[in-house]
Amino acid sequence: MPEGDTVWRVARRLGEALAGRPLTRCDLRVPRLATVDLTGREVLDVVPRGKHLLTRFEGGLTLHSHLRMDGAWQVYAPDERWRGGPAHQIRAILDTAEHTAVGYRLPVLGLLRTTDESRVVGHLGPDLLGPDWDPAEALARLLTAPERPLGEALLDQRNLAGIGNVYKAELCFLLRASPWLPVGRLPRPERVPALAKKLLEANKLRPARTTTPWGQRSGPFAGGGRGRPDRRLWVYGRAGRPCLRCGTAVRSADQDPAAQDRVTYWCPACQPAPGPPDTPPAR
Repeated sequence: MPEGDTVWRVARRLGEALAGRPLTRCDLRVPRLATVDLTGREVLDVVPRGKHLLTRFEGGLTLHSHLRMDGAWQVYAPDERWRGGPAHQIRAILDTAEHTAVGYRLPVLGLLRTTDESRVVGHLGPDLLGPDWDPAEALARLLTAPERPLGEALLDQRNLAGIGNVYKAELCFLLRASPWLPVGRLPRPERVPALAKKLLEANKLRPARTTTPWGQRSGPFAGGGRGRPDRRLWVYGRAGRPCLRCGTAVRSADQDPAAQDRVTYWCPACQPAPGPPDTPPAR
């Protein structure tokens, strides 16, 4: 699931493959960009901003993309077989002499002037993996609506950019706070930006996220020895299974009933009330 760490890695991979090189082919397969051709323009850099990707070209143009739930950018060598999905899912092809970048299932793809990037990312809060990271500003934004549930506040990219559903659930667990606790009632709320930053920094170079001591062999959250893939995360995706800390069955429920992709996971013992309205059985 693409979150800030995933997008950071994608930007790094695209930048290494494309930056400093002119395009030898540009094929943008969305109706509003069908006549756009950036062939011959040099790629200046690829910048992650929260969950957004900004590919900048000479001449002051930026290709803006967002992966959302299942979008992906893949990089291939000239003779390498493309494996990102069927051809009808391709939304963008950017060729250089050395590599081809292919965008699959991109729900957001647009072209704008680089000077106008604020139109698509200016609403975002401080970026957890960006040069603009400001923990004081992130905290102030989180506390602007003190009665808002913590889980919803964490997912709001206007507060701090880069947290998705996985990190939201894991952060709430590590804070020993229910995702439905009003953010203004959280003890020592300054822990939130610091811990979020630590989690994403620790995982930005990992192929598989981990927030527990058992998931990886080394790093800030490692416990040594062999990694345990089944224990990489404390609660996310573990509904009905024992909590890794106390053994209580992990629960799941919709964080926001209007958003079907916002199921959250929590341990009712480690993260006591408040729980969700009309908590459903564990699933």
